Amino acid sequence: MTSARVTRRVGSRELSLSNLEKILWPKDGYTKGDLIAYYERVASLAIPHLKGRPLTLQRYPDGIDRQTFFEKQIPRGVPDWVERVTVPTPSGSRSHITFMLCNDAPTLVLLANLATIVLHVWTSRLPALEEPDFVIFDLDPGERCTLRTLGEVALGVRDLLGEIGLNPLVKTTGGYGLHVVLPLRSGYSYDTAKVFAEVVAREAARRLGASVTLQRAIAKRPQQAVYLDYVQVGLGKTIVAPYSVRARDEAPVSTPLHWSEVEAFARRRGTIAPADEFAKHTIATAPKRFAREGDLWGVRHWKKQRLEAAIRKAQRLWSQAG
Repeated sequence: MTSARVTRRVGSRELSLSNLEKILWPKDGYTKGDLIAYYERVASLAIPHLKGRPLTLQRYPDGIDRQTFFEKQIPRGVPDWVERVTVPTPSGSRSHITFMLCNDAPTLVLLANLATIVLHVWTSRLPALEEPDFVIFDLDPGERCTLRTLGEVALGVRDLLGEIGLNPLVKTTGGYGLHVVLPLRSGYSYDTAKVFAEVVAREAARRLGASVTLQRAIAKRPQQAVYLDYVQVGLGKTIVAPYSVRARDEAPVSTPLHWSEVEAFARRRGTIAPADEFAKHTIATAPKRFAREGDLWGVRHWKKQRLEAAIRKAQRLWSQAG
């Protein structure tokens, strides 16, 4: 029988890990030890996407079917060697928040030991927290949306960006949707990125018709459509990081994809739900894929792009089309 607390060396750190046998996914039987093992296994892929980004923890100390809570302020008792950044806050009860930074494998394992299942990160990183280094389009399918429709909308966003000379990346959210992301060169404000994202989203909605909704109120969205969320662009707003686990049955993982896989989604017939497809990427299965494919969002693929020429081209092409 495993003791309640064990010591494990991760990189240059000795970590005290507790309650490894605690079940966090009751339906599937996955434990905190399984979560720790997964994050330790994928650390070399995950860390480059976490490094330097303020982190909001989503913790599930008693499992995914029990109470969860978010933590922005670094938890008490976190060792001094864990890196952090203090950021002023314009509202709320605190004048500032000290965020954790996950810059190495020991910190990632420590987070898992805190039952941090989901890793939410800023869309900017140190030393330029006021400058996003990517624009995100969050594609959230309605309850009756098919995998085919989701694929078609993602390709529609990709092709719009391609029309104006830009090349985005794509991943599963780990839930039911997709994230389409455009890496940026330095120097853009959040205001510029958000205006650009809105222009792209509105043109996508115009072209794709009933497949896309920009309606923010969930109750008013058509359930067969994809909600194209561009308002996640903003200082302090977060996304689920690549390789993050999600607190859902089967322990799905946010997984970078090839665009050819999304093209295959768009060819699928019938009423296949996105969740049925994405459920195959879990803490049990995804590491084999990652070992085979490598990091599809890594430096070879993460091409930082400028917006000026793209914006001029969009103004010329899309204003005429409108």
